[in-house]
Amino acid sequence: MLMAYVDESGDPGNSARSSIAYTLGCVLVRADKWPNAFKVFVGFRRELRDSLQVRLKDEVKANYLLHEGGDLARLHLSFDQRREIYDRHMRLVPQLPARSFAIVINKSLHPGESGAQTIRRAWIYLAQRLSNACGQYDEASLRIIHDEGENREIRRILRKSRHFLTSGSGYGLGGYRLLPGLPLVDDPVPRQSHHSYFTQMADLVAYAGYRRAFPPRRSCVCMEATWFGMGEGIRRETDGTFGDRDGVVIG
Repeated sequence: MLMAYVDESGDPGNSARSSIAYTLGCVLVRADKWPNAFKVFVGFRRELRDSLQVRLKDEVKANYLLHEGGDLARLHLSFDQRREIYDRHMRLVPQLPARSFAIVINKSLHPGESGAQTIRRAWIYLAQRLSNACGQYDEASLRIIHDEGENREIRRILRKSRHFLTSGSGYGLGGYRLLPGLPLVDDPVPRQSHHSYFTQMADLVAYAGYRRAFPPRRSCVCMEATWFGMGEGIRRETDGTFGDRDGVVIG
């Protein structure tokens, strides 16, 4: 079975105050590799505790590293320390071992689209890539764990994806091909991210994917190059946008 951990970055809204993109980050772990992956993750968090006083129970998310917020605020970490924590998480992905990719919805490409439509677009793109991943990894079942939020809409989209899923065809303009339905084991599971290291990792992957698509104009804890810190942890089979199999899909 393939385990897919998903979290978002940005918001799906289309107001003047909304983010320019809505991104989903996905971390894939094989179920038979999960116990050892968790052991590796806990060892990594102990190293963070010993070197930077980040407790095992502390939630590590992109927004907290960007703005010294959440559980990390008490530490008063320097800019370099926060960047180090981000980079070390990216380098951890292939060690678990896990594979990651991101779906970036560029809202400027879809003017007038509602927040619900943006969420649906992102999750359908994600479902398409997960269908391909299950086929390529020869996995007959899939479990999706996502951060709490739009639980009802996500459940509706993925239930439908069990039975009907299409993808834009590469063989002609406007063409479509039918994909195998998602081999989901029950409904997707909403999870509070502070209870799951892997969901927190998906959050970091989501923001790093966003910054790969939209590089910051000034020095930031997460730069465009941060994405590539995952190395072999990038699921390069995922259709990319830049033509270099980078695992970032922009739609």
